[in-house]
Amino acid sequence: MNTGDLRRAVLEFLRTLVIAFVLAQVVMVSVAQAFQVEQYSMEPNLLPRDRVLVNKFLYRFKPPHAGQIIVLHPPDYPQRNYIKRVVATPGQSVRIHDGHVYVDNRLLAEPYLHVATNGSYGPATVPPNDVFVLGDNRDNSEDSRAFGFVPYANIIGEAVMIYWPIDRTHVFR
Repeated sequence: MNTGDLRRAVLEFLRTLVIAFVLAQVVMVSVAQAFQVEQYSMEPNLLPRDRVLVNKFLYRFKPPHAGQIIVLHPPDYPQRNYIKRVVATPGQSVRIHDGHVYVDNRLLAEPYLHVATNGSYGPATVPPNDVFVLGDNRDNSEDSRAFGFVPYANIIGEAVMIYWPIDRTHVFR
């Protein structure tokens, strides 16, 4: 290979790297992003050091719905990332009484919980373009009971799967 061919090959390789880097940044900013769970607030469904893939694109087309696990910036700490479950959406009333969560005065079925909810809350109605979120480990969760409703603008995206560690890999339904 002569010097001109080597130079063209190196330039082509560098160009490919730059394009790959730019595409990766576009995907991370607008489509999907990886997050690491830091706390115990979603235990046992999500554990500290679990790594989740978050769909950042979904909520540009449809609002979140109850049951989805989302990554958000809490209103009081916009620089932090929290992961919680959506319990109530705009226009719904939410109330916690005797360890049970009620949405629109109906007991919420929560098969993902292993321990009942303590304390009480509400009733309160979720404002337009906001959601009410709770952690699955309610005794160890800072959630809407503490920081209030979460505006859509504070939602980063929906957690779609655990991808690490390998033995915990699964897609959320």
